Amino acid sequence: MTSLARKLAAACLGAGLLAATLAASAADAWPSKPIRLVVGYSAGGAVDLIARSVGQQLATQLGQPVIVDNKPGAGTNIAVKSVIASPPDGYTLMLSANALAVNPSLFKPAPFDLAKDITPVALVGRVPVVFATREDGELKSLAQLVSAAKAKPNSISLGTPGNGSTPHLAMELFAHTAGIQLRHVPYKGGSQALTDTIGGHTEIVAVNALEAAPLAKAGKLRVLAVMSPERSSVLPNVPTVAESGYPGFEASVWYGFIGPAGLPQPIVAKLHDAVQKAIGAREVREQLAAAGGIPLPGPTAQFDRLIQSEAARYGQLIREAGIQPD
Repeated sequence: MTSLARKLAAACLGAGLLAATLAASAADAWPSKPIRLVVGYSAGGAVDLIARSVGQQLATQLGQPVIVDNKPGAGTNIAVKSVIASPPDGYTLMLSANALAVNPSLFKPAPFDLAKDITPVALVGRVPVVFATREDGELKSLAQLVSAAKAKPNSISLGTPGNGSTPHLAMELFAHTAGIQLRHVPYKGGSQALTDTIGGHTEIVAVNALEAAPLAKAGKLRVLAVMSPERSSVLPNVPTVAESGYPGFEASVWYGFIGPAGLPQPIVAKLHDAVQKAIGAREVREQLAAAGGIPLPGPTAQFDRLIQSEAARYGQLIREAGIQPD
């Protein structure tokens, strides 16, 4: 190696060590001011409630206020874009859900690039999607639904919170798995979809467990199956889709923290540890349980793999089924 080459190598090594030292120093000082936690849904919804519950615990863990910033609209794209446009300093984060992995395939052109624009931080939890019908309806089980759909393809109407929503995609995945065709009726949210099923305008509805459970307990709705790997705590007597004859099937709403691209690894690690402690807190576990969900502690790499696998799974479904946003 020449003298010049040695000097260049030493300079590169020195620059790398300096960058690592600065990153570690920034992580030691972080956070030194309030953290903004963006939510892509309106206040009062499931994601907002979980964000506020986890945010309170993070504030305790980190010693700084965590301020929830609701930015609904465009299928959460407005919220995601606000986060990826923020400085990667750990002061702007987002509690994301399935739409994060779905939207690059659902919208044209793609609103963001998962590989280039975000930094996964930590998975928080999961809430199942459910199939339900009105309590006095003719369909009493998932097996009966499949049998009726096979006898008359496209004859059974199924409402969802909208084109490209997680319940819609879950329904499409199940229809493909079961070899049936259902007539999709998209709404502008789960509330109206539920109202029309109870009223007899649609025969089946697919929504998250949080929305269905109160109506089931009130005797207005019969839940046929939950799409999570395990039964829901708010619907303990309802079988899973896997238990109903489709082993391995799973479709849930998941929640996880992300930041903009370039978020320093020491800050990611510090935030990840704080999230793990937060989702272990009784208040957060109770909030998730009230939504029919469970906490999902685990390493950042696990969340990263989930985002990638969900993007691939739903991307293929969107292309094959020709699904378009509302």
